[in-house]
Amino acid sequence: MGKRLAALALSGFALVALVGSAAADQDSRGGGEQAKPLIFGHRGASGYRPEHTLASYELAARMGADYIEPDLVSTKDGVLVARHENEIGGTTDVASHPEFTGRKTTKIIDGSPLTGWFTEDFTLAELKTLRATERIPDIRQRNTIYNKRFEVPTFQEVIDLTKRLSWELKRDIGIAPETKHPTYFQSIGKPLEPALIRTLDRNGLNKPQAKVVVQSFEVSNLVSLNRSLRVQLVQLTSATGAPYDFIAKGDKRTYADIVSPAGLREVAKYADWLGPEKAQIIPRDAAGFLQAPTSLVSDSHKAGLKVVPYTFRNENSFLPADFRSSAVAAEYGNAIGEFEKFFATGIDGIFTDNTDTGVEARKATGH
Repeated sequence: MGKRLAALALSGFALVALVGSAAADQDSRGGGEQAKPLIFGHRGASGYRPEHTLASYELAARMGADYIEPDLVSTKDGVLVARHENEIGGTTDVASHPEFTGRKTTKIIDGSPLTGWFTEDFTLAELKTLRATERIPDIRQRNTIYNKRFEVPTFQEVIDLTKRLSWELKRDIGIAPETKHPTYFQSIGKPLEPALIRTLDRNGLNKPQAKVVVQSFEVSNLVSLNRSLRVQLVQLTSATGAPYDFIAKGDKRTYADIVSPAGLREVAKYADWLGPEKAQIIPRDAAGFLQAPTSLVSDSHKAGLKVVPYTFRNENSFLPADFRSSAVAAEYGNAIGEFEKFFATGIDGIFTDNTDTGVEARKATGH
């Protein structure tokens, strides 16, 4: 833990030298004053473009995101690409490609059967013949005008984009990759972590001053990555269930155990951030209205962890009942009101599909 804390301190000082005012955004501890919460472009600006496309990431950065967030899965030939799931039937036009009809199959992913097309059954060259489509067209019908316009990007292409945008926008655009289903990919002989480390090393990003945070809902891979990476790590949690690597090993601990005060102290031994589902910070009642905040933010800060909850979206279907504008799921509600409620809890960042709304809400709270 001593090495990680020293690395975090070095990260703060290095960013002052490298990116000036962006340093105040990077770390909310040790600087004498509260830094403004960071905005993570969740799957890019996925409220406005099909998720996990270079167009989505670029729009998030141009809207003011501090970080963009690619989810990482592997191809058949071991290349990391950005998809929310390894199943791509819902986010690409693969079903309309007759040459890939025979690739449709059913697999057990994290203990549950899933039918579709999977990235690990396609080479990168084959994936590049596909085009991205909107994942939730009923909610985001306007995004469908961009269907079939964008490729599935590689992790390297996402890094290249952040470098270009950092130069163009004259501010450091961070990157927050999440490893998806790491136990599953390990089980089929295509572990995500070695390729992740190699890619960060190759790009000079495996160092404390790099604006990189690596995330996972599992625990074992983060513990292992803590020994190889010098960047910050985020332990993601859910309001229900347990990490799949715990389940696979017969470990009875749940996400509720992880976010207990004792669990948070364990997380702080290998990670720098907690990324909880937002209901773990402010729960909802049975009718969907917000209740009183829990102690999770203060408990995390006491353990030395920053807190970045997920996922903030503008549409009524995702908002608490307090902030819905109507019964129409796709209409926007008072998303800024929800942001302000959560900023008031002292969180250090947010994952949002709507970067511009998050930036505006952050301004409204005086940051």
